[in-house]
Amino acid sequence: MPTKYGDIAKPPKDILSEDYSDKVTLKAKKNAGPVAVTLETARGSGGALSSKVGTKFAYAGLSFDKVQLTADGGQVLETSLVPCEGVKLSFKGNKGADLGIDYTKGNLYATGVLDVKDMSKVSTSACLGLASGFTVGGDAAYALSGKTGFSAYNVGASYSQGKLFTSVTSASKLSSVNIGCVYKVNADLSVASSTSHSSEKACTVNAIGASYKAPIGDVKAKIGSDGILSACLIKEVAPKVTVTASGAVSTSDLSSFKYGLGIVI
Repeated sequence: MPTKYGDIAKPPKDILSEDYSDKVTLKAKKNAGPVAVTLETARGSGGALSSKVGTKFAYAGLSFDKVQLTADGGQVLETSLVPCEGVKLSFKGNKGADLGIDYTKGNLYATGVLDVKDMSKVSTSACLGLASGFTVGGDAAYALSGKTGFSAYNVGASYSQGKLFTSVTSASKLSSVNIGCVYKVNADLSVASSTSHSSEKACTVNAIGASYKAPIGDVKAKIGSDGILSACLIKEVAPKVTVTASGAVSTSDLSSFKYGLGIVI
């Protein structure tokens, strides 16, 4: 299965970034024949509720991946089309409008995105899986308006073998390097770390964390370089009903505790 460049460092990000939240949300999904309907509700800081209503369906080979109305009157449209094997064309419209193409063949995954609203930027990426667990890739963005030229470019690589996963990706036009690691201690426990390195600062430990498949559910915990300790519990309390409870607190100020609760049904 080819890997998109944006996912080249996914395993450590899953442990150190995903599922942590300080929001209270409810997401309900329901299939109505060939149409899937989704209602998402979130509680704001003042206690007010805001909702988004969306749907997805396919017609005549065209997939409407997201058709959504937001509480502030916004509209979201995401569609995709597969004209031939290995090629997917997509359109994403919200505040902007992007036309994209994904190409896969063997262990190669390449993408291209054009801003068709303002014609201000085109971006591309490519990622190739090699033998012995190595994956290499890169991405770039080119500004078409204003100060034209390359506005971003980076490269990266990952290595997976047995219980170890390591990724090395550049940032800010190759001016810094991010290293992510995951070690699978056993079938239930994995530990992860994320560090950054640059000429200004030799090493910054962004976060250290772990995930554990406990009898009560999947548990994640991490501590960041800012001294904030975070944890979350993901539990399927009933068939197709998942609850995610999370909390975060500064180790220097316990009164700063924040919690989050998400329910997906």
